[in-house]
Amino acid sequence: MAVIPAFIAENYFDRRSYAMAYSWTPQRRELDYLRYIGASDETAKELKVFGLSNFIIDRFAWVSHQYYLANRKLVVRRAVWGTFFSTLGSVGYYIAYLVIVGQTVAGLISLGDLTFLSGAFSKLQALLQGILSRFAIIAQNALYLKDWFTFFAIQPQITSPQAPKPLPTVIQKGFRFENVSFKYANSAQWAVRNLTFDLQAGEKLALVGENGAGKTTLVKLITRLYDPKEGRILLDGVDIREYDLQAYRRMVGTIFQDFVRFQMTAQDNIAVGNIDDRANQALVEQAAHQSLAQEVINQLPEGYGQMLGKRFDNGVDLSGGQWQKIALARAYMREAQLIILDEPTAALDARAEYEVFQRFAQLTQGKTAVLISHRFSTVRMADRILVLQNGQMQEIGSHEELLARDGLYAELFHLQAQGYQ
Repeated sequence: MAVIPAFIAENYFDRRSYAMAYSWTPQRRELDYLRYIGASDETAKELKVFGLSNFIIDRFAWVSHQYYLANRKLVVRRAVWGTFFSTLGSVGYYIAYLVIVGQTVAGLISLGDLTFLSGAFSKLQALLQGILSRFAIIAQNALYLKDWFTFFAIQPQITSPQAPKPLPTVIQKGFRFENVSFKYANSAQWAVRNLTFDLQAGEKLALVGENGAGKTTLVKLITRLYDPKEGRILLDGVDIREYDLQAYRRMVGTIFQDFVRFQMTAQDNIAVGNIDDRANQALVEQAAHQSLAQEVINQLPEGYGQMLGKRFDNGVDLSGGQWQKIALARAYMREAQLIILDEPTAALDARAEYEVFQRFAQLTQGKTAVLISHRFSTVRMADRILVLQNGQMQEIGSHEELLARDGLYAELFHLQAQGYQ
């Protein structure tokens, strides 16, 4: 009985340690983030130019010190109570020993019994402490195992149906948005609202609008990164939620504006567009040629085997425009029926942009394409232009038709044109 309080106290402080670690998750994430931006080559320029070093260091020191104080308070309490209950266990042992010594002196038990019982008490105390200590360790680990199993129990919200319909080998009719609305979690504002339009098979559709108009959200919906909150998106007359998710995404080639600059070889950076064909050198080189990334790779010391980025030894960093050509090659790695480019030439110079879109026009011949760009010289190559404002469709039509309507598109076009006059 004397060792049981120590076991109870150990379990109590294990739960307190877990609760503190859990409650300090935001602060520990902030410490990881501060550590990252303080040592990353991606943030080094702005940290130096804006003189943020002391700010980052002071913030890290303050948060980590607060975490240290909270830990120290708990550790001190645990040590004090642990010492107390450990002493209580020892006192219990010696009290029992004194009892049997008294019984031996009184002649109630023999000297042999005293020797046997004193050894048994010592052995029993050690065994009980060992057993209870192991139970305490199991109970402590169980607290974190609960988080482990909870994490793996999370189910994706975007899934394939149990009996998916066969995906069309070639898009026949195209896509149709029917009263599509969507808003992000914890947001009261609709990102897109009541969108109804057609994207016909083989058509090139440009999305135009000011920042926050809903262009990228629309792309995320058509690629099934999200599902609409209201309405539906049809492909050849079938709701895209009825197709197999992975098969559907394989038919789409997408390059987002904030594409990832993988700290990998040039070969792998391109192959991520279709990682199953990573070893297909001919396909990788073809994609690089189509996106003009071949010119970049020819300048690298180790060619396709060159490590890109400065995170690893012998890595070579690229300019923004060079990275963009590498990222564009990913879209050409797969024989996609739908090609989506979200600001694909934002970091390219005028000549490179012209060459990219000349090739883009050839490569998308007979394919369905969606293009987002703020440059009207780029969107003019589209068959039709969809103009968005505050998540709603304002206009749709060809460049000439929209200029003739003298609406939002014409206003934005003339504003941009004034900068070239």
